[in-house]
Amino acid sequence: MSMMKTFARLRDGAALSVFALASLSAATASALAQTPPQSANEPEEGATIVVTGSLLSRANAETPSPVSVITAETLTRAGVTNMADAIRQASADGAGSIGIGFTSGFSAGGSAVSLRNLGVSSTLVLVDGLRSANFPLSDDGHNSYVDLASIPQVNLERVEVLKDGASSTYGADAIGGVVNIITRKQFTGIEGGAESGLTQEGDGQKYRLRLLAGYGDYESQGWNVYIGGEYEKGGKVTANSRGFPFNTLDLSSIGGVDNNRADDTLGTATTDAVVTRVTQTDLNNPLAGSVANATTPALFTSLTPLGNCQFGTYSENTGTRVGTACAHDLTREYVQIMPKQERYAGVARFSFRLSDDIEGYVAGSYSHNKVDITLLPRSIRQNQAFGGAPATSTTNPGIVLPVWICPSGVNCADPATPGRTLNPNNPYAAAFANNPAAGAARIYYLFGDVKSGSVRTNELYRITSGLKGTFADSWNWNLEAGYSRDDLKLVQTGWANLAGLTQAINTGSYNFVNPSLNSQAVRDSVLPPITSLSNSSEFTVDASLSRSLFTLPGGDLQVAVGGQYRKEKLANRSANPNLDVPGLSTAQAYGNRDVWAGYFEIDAPILDSLEVNASGRYDHYSEGFSHFSPKFGAKFTPIKQISLRGTYSKGFRAPTFAEIDPRSSFSGFVGFNPSTSPDAVAFAQAHAANPAYIANYSLGRGYVGNPDIKPETSRSFTLGAVFEPTRNISFTVDYFNVKKSNLIVTGPQAGDAIRAYYSVAGQTFPSADAAAAAGCAAVAAVGAGYSCNVIDGADPFALNALPRLLVVNAPYVNANFDVTTGLQFGANGQFNLSDNVQFQTRLDLQATLKFNRHLTNGDVQRFVGTVGPADLSSGGGTPKWRGNWQNTLTVGKVSLTATTYYVGSMKGVATDQGNLDTSCAATIYKDANGGNSFCKIKTFVYADLNATVEVNENFSFFVFVGNVTNAGAPLYANTLYTTQPNYLASWHLPGLIGRTFKAGANFKF
Repeated sequence: MSMMKTFARLRDGAALSVFALASLSAATASALAQTPPQSANEPEEGATIVVTGSLLSRANAETPSPVSVITAETLTRAGVTNMADAIRQASADGAGSIGIGFTSGFSAGGSAVSLRNLGVSSTLVLVDGLRSANFPLSDDGHNSYVDLASIPQVNLERVEVLKDGASSTYGADAIGGVVNIITRKQFTGIEGGAESGLTQEGDGQKYRLRLLAGYGDYESQGWNVYIGGEYEKGGKVTANSRGFPFNTLDLSSIGGVDNNRADDTLGTATTDAVVTRVTQTDLNNPLAGSVANATTPALFTSLTPLGNCQFGTYSENTGTRVGTACAHDLTREYVQIMPKQERYAGVARFSFRLSDDIEGYVAGSYSHNKVDITLLPRSIRQNQAFGGAPATSTTNPGIVLPVWICPSGVNCADPATPGRTLNPNNPYAAAFANNPAAGAARIYYLFGDVKSGSVRTNELYRITSGLKGTFADSWNWNLEAGYSRDDLKLVQTGWANLAGLTQAINTGSYNFVNPSLNSQAVRDSVLPPITSLSNSSEFTVDASLSRSLFTLPGGDLQVAVGGQYRKEKLANRSANPNLDVPGLSTAQAYGNRDVWAGYFEIDAPILDSLEVNASGRYDHYSEGFSHFSPKFGAKFTPIKQISLRGTYSKGFRAPTFAEIDPRSSFSGFVGFNPSTSPDAVAFAQAHAANPAYIANYSLGRGYVGNPDIKPETSRSFTLGAVFEPTRNISFTVDYFNVKKSNLIVTGPQAGDAIRAYYSVAGQTFPSADAAAAAGCAAVAAVGAGYSCNVIDGADPFALNALPRLLVVNAPYVNANFDVTTGLQFGANGQFNLSDNVQFQTRLDLQATLKFNRHLTNGDVQRFVGTVGPADLSSGGGTPKWRGNWQNTLTVGKVSLTATTYYVGSMKGVATDQGNLDTSCAATIYKDANGGNSFCKIKTFVYADLNATVEVNENFSFFVFVGNVTNAGAPLYANTLYTTQPNYLASWHLPGLIGRTFKAGANFKF
């Protein structure tokens, strides 16, 4: 789409929202507005400020680097009530960002920003210039980030978003940019507010309270103290409440494919169990059922009486399956668009002046963030846990229900066993009472009587203090220290413990015919709540000196030097340490590092029209690696109305603890068919007597921290211009170009390792163990870090043949590089139309021109305008255009604000999924005819309206209407993240929620 068309879309979307003013459109002024030309962001004449990305004070907020400023007033006008919403709406936020609506990710419950599409671990988040502890769960198993939802907003002054590399000032992770959340330094009086709202559908209720009180005149008394708190609660929104197409995987009614297998395929597990008869080789072990069915075709029986099926029935009559079962659409029944949330936080700060030359502060905050997530019920059939024995897998051949049960659960088929009885859960029990080995019932079932999901309670503690002053009339010094700790309590429900499940099956205590009759004690014995506690902490001491050395034609040459020490810790404990819960993640990460750094900055106003800046930082990590990060910037102002600016910098991202610590690991299981290996014929021949052994199965990849991994590195430059034709109007445009190299990737040769294992299938061995040893030796030869983790048991029909590989270990390695380029546009205006009428406007618009991943084999994956990279968290994709435009009209004591949000169109293709083609021919989701009619994801434009009335200088009231036109989210047939059925949570969530209403009051004394 051309630039003119994009602006036209913004204009038209705004026109929809207006109060009769076609120009009153808008954008997430919240996090996106550039610094207004005449506002609180502009320093008063003669005053100096320190802008994010610099150590030195300056009189002009426009630096060589592009910086956007988001004030508390801007957030209020846009109706934004938490830091996560404020920052993630910035147009610079791109691929891989994490929203609270993505409930099925590794670190669900957290929220993070990804500036310049470079990932959440390449965006640095600061609070008052100091780091904060990371969220204890790693995104995608290995990326670290600060949870935005856990940062209080009650004492916010502004947010500065530096959209440029800044490792030369802040060290690691500032590759994509820096978000610096700046709180109030002093406050006197009392202010607060209350609000409540809900969606047009009557759900998603939202409540918020806030209060801030301060005392002490800092100027006259030399001290000030304030304390504050806030509370926010949000209700859930279900997919079914929003209707088609966001509540089903069946798009056949609009020419798509019916991907809901729960209403037409008997082998699909649902909350109404079905069984088919098989043999059982060990009558004491429900995992000892045969892979082969007892009959051909397999005859399926519903354990739920068909007259009790809540959503009707379906039948299947094919050469492989025959039977009738209860129909379901699990997406409609269980998927949530937004989970329930509850947040409360408290802040306090004491500022003091010790003398005319020394002042200091002590500040603290606490945040409690609770997210209650509901997911699809868990299946009774699951993979073995990563590192677990093959015998613990309930997937192949699956769980079976025995013919006989008894109180002890052991030797129930033995007539001498006390209390034995035929199994009421097994419909074949009576017919096979005398031949129990032939009457086992393989079960397909989802545990629907226990909530499947999690409650994630995140608590963030933070305390900071600092002193600053001057000495010798020329040196400025600053000393700060900060400690933060993030504690996460994760309680997961709906997972079956293997020992408890086995006992319940053999004793018959769990009722599969009517699960609603199960007692809580039985449920707890089979599916107990699983609690895991994780925490991270960050301790920082930072000291710096600065002074003006001499005067140049353009002003004083300033220099700053400093040093920093950090202690970082992480204990992300596995939720499945005993490997006794099949299917449950075993992801864990541990780390403890010390970081020492020294840095400098020089700012030289060579001429009135030319400013040159240079900075650099050296970081050393206790793991044994170091990095120097330089940066150079220049700003040229030939005339007052025009400034040209540019920067060049190098930076780095330190390996996360999940990536570098050998105690850390995570895994994922992907479907695999041995017949696809180069030696498929040999493997198939070796197991010809057991066809099930060469059928599709889940093959896991396990990743363990690599202590030899190196940091990712970056090279970036920006070129831009600032236009101020008048003091009331400013425009900015900046071009950015970032190359991120030595990407830390997971097992790029995992496919080669798997093929290497199966390459020995045609050889002759004395035993299956010997065959597996040869296969594992071939895996190890692929490269360092590749090895066998779990090998299947020997095929009972081919005891000397190569057994299946169940889990392969793969390393983290440095490989590939990304190149990201784009344009950032900003506009600000403030106009006094009369003594009583004022109009303000702010625009933030980004075009991502290129986001390419260059692979080691020479291939290039291109992501702009597609849903790639789909492997990043939430699979949100990379829209080419994102825009935000906010306009406020103030007439006396009434102000009207319209905020419009724009997300450009995309294609449903992703080049990181095996096809480098970006045309619609590579659409991941094919329609019913195998065509590409679902390729295009339409442009999304919506607008919010806010009206505020000031009753007097102490009280004001407001009414807010979100998504005023009820713009719907674009359809995206999402096959990669089916928990986001037919939508992209990253960009289109407001279109799913629909029109919302909110009203409230604010006061200040």
